[in-house]
Amino acid sequence: MFYNVLLEDPFMWNTPLLMSLTGIAVLYVLAVTRLTDIKMHHKQPLLFFFSLSLLYVTIGSPLSAISHLSFSLHMIQMSILYFIVPPIFLLGLPSHLFQWKISMVNKISKWIITPKISLIVFAILFLMYHLPAVLNVFSQNPFVHNGYIYVLLILSFSMWWPIVSPDLKKRLSEGRKKRYVFLSGVLLMPACLLFVFSALIDGANNPFLTQLTSHLCLPSQSISLNILPPPFNTNYDQAMAGFIMLGIHKAALKVTARLGTEESET
Repeated sequence: MFYNVLLEDPFMWNTPLLMSLTGIAVLYVLAVTRLTDIKMHHKQPLLFFFSLSLLYVTIGSPLSAISHLSFSLHMIQMSILYFIVPPIFLLGLPSHLFQWKISMVNKISKWIITPKISLIVFAILFLMYHLPAVLNVFSQNPFVHNGYIYVLLILSFSMWWPIVSPDLKKRLSEGRKKRYVFLSGVLLMPACLLFVFSALIDGANNPFLTQLTSHLCLPSQSISLNILPPPFNTNYDQAMAGFIMLGIHKAALKVTARLGTEESET
């Protein structure tokens, strides 16, 4: 089975990423235990550790390669990475840790990028990422592809900041938050509709599947047929990918906004 091939290949597990996330977790434990009264079994630490685990499973485990087998699996991975991990991570940071601020860093950060600009740039780059020509380039250049993914991840943290910032003063008011959430949905809509329109018009081949199977010296069709049901890697798969992303993004916005409101009231 293809899953066994992935799981048996040690290079499919991102060890440097695991070490980095472990270091972040250790620093988090030290900071929380020394600077706050929060216990490790409380809600915020659990959310923080869950976000780190989810991040590693999404981009550091063999599931990252499996997600390239179809457009819909890929969009589930992207949705988790950009719409679920960042808000959970930010909700896991205690506001007490942001009582000490460095004025120079704050001034520089204001000139570099704002959450709204991050949202706009993220939407543009995310749409470009799923254009067939760009996907073909990424499938042939893993280093460029990984760099693009991490840039999007950084931008995603910035665009979630006004909703669930650990610094409660940086969060938007209820009215402004609703407008920001609406803007987020509108800006990310084109990337979702791209898959739906592509499925209705003609459909597109999955360049990552071709690159992955060539690396494993296995025929692309055999992998698709032996592991994935017929709807995958078809026009239905692309349309399903667009609707999946729309659903996850909308659900993430609603849940995150509600959790952020509850946390600010406590």
